[in-house]
Amino acid sequence: MSGRLEGKKIIVTAAGQGIGKATAIAFHNEGASVVATDLNDKTLADLNKEYPNIKVNTLDSTDNNAILEFVKTLDKVDVLFNAVGFVHHGTILDCEEKDWDFSFDVNIKSMYFMCKAIIPLMVKQNGGSIINISSIASSLKGLPNRFVYGASKAAIIGLTKSIASDFVKQNIRCNSIAPGTVFSPSWQDRVNQSPDPVQAKKDFIARQPMGRLGTAEEIAAMAIYLAGDESTFTTGNTFSVDGGMTI
Repeated sequence: MSGRLEGKKIIVTAAGQGIGKATAIAFHNEGASVVATDLNDKTLADLNKEYPNIKVNTLDSTDNNAILEFVKTLDKVDVLFNAVGFVHHGTILDCEEKDWDFSFDVNIKSMYFMCKAIIPLMVKQNGGSIINISSIASSLKGLPNRFVYGASKAAIIGLTKSIASDFVKQNIRCNSIAPGTVFSPSWQDRVNQSPDPVQAKKDFIARQPMGRLGTAEEIAAMAIYLAGDESTFTTGNTFSVDGGMTI
């Protein structure tokens, strides 16, 4: 099946790499008009060079004023895909107040800003779909050394359900995706920064019941469903794409 998102205008955050990039490309390949945003000019330029029809816009999703200016340039938004995220490593004893604030600013406040700015457009057009990237490490499952990451990703699930409840009568759907461990530049950086990268990679894979990491494209496949008209009766849910971690 192709053309599942034909005619839809979609905004993707953190589209420069990883899940955001794979999803922006997947949306584009299904016929959507995609605006890819990211803080990194270079990764956006690389994406635009490879896919000239994907519009790119440098945007800091933690800067509310910048978001409000960006939204002024939009006439409609059918789908908002929020993929911004940061992984802090450590327990509560390793988490200083600055780490807590930074993680919550990036992982949840960014989505608050984006949703608040774009929902009025969706209300005006009487419909839309919001998709937020959460994590298995959230209210779904506690993982070692993911204290503030898990707390912030749990907040995303709460935000998602609340928006879904408040705007269901306006035909605005809001769902979240909770990936397991996914192969990405962010994951590779964490492995490389560990004391023993070889063992770290083995440990990440060992906690996946399927014995492998997920791919960004596998997360994007779920996003296509939630963005499209096949999921118009689906809202307020969190979809685990985790290789069996929550079995």
